[in-house]
Amino acid sequence: MSAATKSNFFRNRSRFRVNPWSAGAAVIAALVLLPIAAVIWIAFNPSDNIWPHLLSTTLPRYMRDTVVLMLSVGVLAGGAGTGAAWLIARYRFPLSRWLEWLLLLPLAIPAYVGAYALVDLLEYAGPVQTGLRTVMGWQSARDYWFPEIRSLGAAAVVLSAALYPYVYLLARTAFREQSGATEEVAMSLGAGAFGRFFRVGLPLARPAIAAGMAIAMMETVNDFGTVDYFAVQTLTTGIFTVWLESNNAGGAAQLASVVLMLVIVLVSLEKVSRRKTRFFAMSNRHRVIERTQLAPGAGLIATLLCLIPFVMGFLLPAGVILRHALANAELWADPDLISALWNTVVVGGIAAVMTVLAGVFMVYGVRLSGRALPRLLLPLTTIGYAAPGAVLGVGILIPLATLDNALADGIEALTGYDIGLVLTGSAVALVLAYSVRFFAIAQGAADAAMGRISPSLPMAARSLGRSQGQVLGQIYAPLIRGSVGSALLLVFVDCVKELPATLLLRPFNFDTLATRVHEQASLENLGDASPAAVLVIAVGLAAVAMLARANR
Repeated sequence: MSAATKSNFFRNRSRFRVNPWSAGAAVIAALVLLPIAAVIWIAFNPSDNIWPHLLSTTLPRYMRDTVVLMLSVGVLAGGAGTGAAWLIARYRFPLSRWLEWLLLLPLAIPAYVGAYALVDLLEYAGPVQTGLRTVMGWQSARDYWFPEIRSLGAAAVVLSAALYPYVYLLARTAFREQSGATEEVAMSLGAGAFGRFFRVGLPLARPAIAAGMAIAMMETVNDFGTVDYFAVQTLTTGIFTVWLESNNAGGAAQLASVVLMLVIVLVSLEKVSRRKTRFFAMSNRHRVIERTQLAPGAGLIATLLCLIPFVMGFLLPAGVILRHALANAELWADPDLISALWNTVVVGGIAAVMTVLAGVFMVYGVRLSGRALPRLLLPLTTIGYAAPGAVLGVGILIPLATLDNALADGIEALTGYDIGLVLTGSAVALVLAYSVRFFAIAQGAADAAMGRISPSLPMAARSLGRSQGQVLGQIYAPLIRGSVGSALLLVFVDCVKELPATLLLRPFNFDTLATRVHEQASLENLGDASPAAVLVIAVGLAAVAMLARANR
């Protein structure tokens, strides 16, 4: 064999050699995308096709309520978040420095906790209506009119109060990054405060605002606890009804596919809006806009406007829940609460560690591959974050139950010993759902952190004889430790708050803090639910504090 032939042989062999890091990245991508694919496959191949029945009965109502709720939350959260962000970014007024960070606190409270608190405060036997009857001398509900609390409108208000920080955070950053010269040109042309907002600030910040509203609407589609408590029949509640009450997995998958298509449309619209409108800085010298001191009257109005979403989204629900928790101090020693706390910490911790490790592994494997397919799969794996928990529950539990039964039957046939349901009978399905649902957080953090590292560092390490694994452990790991730690905390917090997937996938007699809050509150027992709710809020506050620190 000639030298040229040998050279071509080894070159071709190295071209087709499988890199274990790249192969592992492909396996992780497949595992993340598998539940979505399973939902679509089951929807098109149901054992009992109830699609015609759904179309003629409940699907129109589910679709109507979901779309109306989603659009209402988008408008309300978009308005509150954008308005608060503009005031904070452009003006100085009483409490503005405090409100800049206080407006983020509703992120610490799940929407379903806010729903329980609002009903407890405003229901017929609550302190508000009781006080009105006492003061006005009314004897019963027939003597006065009061808005219906358990309604679609109330659900929209609660969800908007919980989700507006997504819009606020992105819009505040966008307003701050705008050039001071643009503002001065608008002022020189006679534009007042409202004119500068509608003609300059709002158009330039529109992509960020659209992204925040899209996130808020996707979280609305994902919500189960709030709409279930307010008796609003959405597509998510329909999945629970068709699957758990009608025992029809195929119908649940069909509804889940509708939810998935709705989310994909939302994501696509948000991407299109950002692609069609682009703004560029025409100079490297960017001058920050100086905030204007408002007059006392206008400053008081600005303070009140910013306080409204903070009070509705954090102060009111946190105050109601804390009052119940303090009034039922003996419940903090309840063994069931301790068990739920332990389950939450263990399952959430395992899921967070697995998710972050998988995210780092996949990003590193894609970078080593340098091929088109892995780079194409990388952004696709973020779809899990957009997919509601109920959709992932359908896509994980049905295939996993089939595999679990086949595994148990095979082992029993070989050994005569029945091992039971190992996968679906334990928290394995729950950990897998959390990992798929929040994989985008870990993957995004790892990708951004590795992207900031100069390629010369790993190349130098490789030239000194370090293996690819040693490069990851000795070069990348110390440099991305902060970002990975932040991702670990954020994934853990989201696991603690996740309700729909937990309700569908948890084993029997297995409670987390989220399911305990939901179950007790559904029984109108907010006192028993309050300690678990306080713990959920405390975990959420830790994440918000870290988020505020990162966005200083």
